[in-house]
Amino acid sequence: MSGVNTMSMPTKNLKACVAVTAAVTGLLIPASPAIADAPATIELTGTVRDFKERRTNGGHSDFEKCPRKGFGQYCGNIDSTIGADGLPVFVGGGNKVYHQATDSAGNPICYLLYDAAAGDSPITWGPSCKGGIKSSWTFHSWYRDVPGKNLSQTLSLTFVQQPDGSFVFDDSLDPLYAPLGGFFPIDGQLYGNSGGNGPDHNFHFTFELHTEFTYDEGNDNYFQFIGDDDVWVFVDGELVIDLGGVHGATTQYVDLDRLGLVDGETYELQFFFAERHRTESNFRISTSLQLAGSGTPSITAAFD
Repeated sequence: MSGVNTMSMPTKNLKACVAVTAAVTGLLIPASPAIADAPATIELTGTVRDFKERRTNGGHSDFEKCPRKGFGQYCGNIDSTIGADGLPVFVGGGNKVYHQATDSAGNPICYLLYDAAAGDSPITWGPSCKGGIKSSWTFHSWYRDVPGKNLSQTLSLTFVQQPDGSFVFDDSLDPLYAPLGGFFPIDGQLYGNSGGNGPDHNFHFTFELHTEFTYDEGNDNYFQFIGDDDVWVFVDGELVIDLGGVHGATTQYVDLDRLGLVDGETYELQFFFAERHRTESNFRISTSLQLAGSGTPSITAAFD
């Protein structure tokens, strides 16, 4: 999605995302000490699902849809606890966000993690709106294989270790995506490119990734996303990032040391993304966690 970013993020164009993190978003992310036995890269495999936009035959009502209260970030439409099937639950009742909650260092954080005692600043809410999601029924197919409604295949992302020991996947730096000018993993595949006005890309898809990590309380444990459109992240089944809505490149950051995790224990991290609107797609994950895969994704080829 492109256009004015209601979250005061300067632009969707993240061609220099390393600079964006420090200079544009103003995030103050602590350096993570490099771990001697850490791999140079981590490859994680998830599931990408393709959809047709709402005005086409067989199209999905939530794709290429402007929210009723306008483009922007919407929080609170997804339950704070992940569903029994390991997928997000749409509950509605969300609101447009005027200003995100921030921690004492100025990092945008999920409103659910706000802690006044820690020096956080609260979220500023706007009008009620479902963020361009019609209903729980339409949301059901976002992260489930539904014949006739979506097509899916596996998608692997390569996270590269940085000098500070963190791991980054950044579409503007990745050799597969940088030439495309954005995060377009299924151009010319599944239902094919979106057509219409704008760049020739496939703009209507979701991506889910189920992974795990072992918590090390001696590390600077963080996870950060910058991009568009919707993103929800759960740790140990609890929502820690809520970037719902159709919006420009927007960021949230979670300090896992605030979650009450137990040193040495292994936890699930579940990541859900959606690209729902032309004309750009941006995707950057930065984390100090050594994430590991947790199973082989199921895709629609299993129905063949």
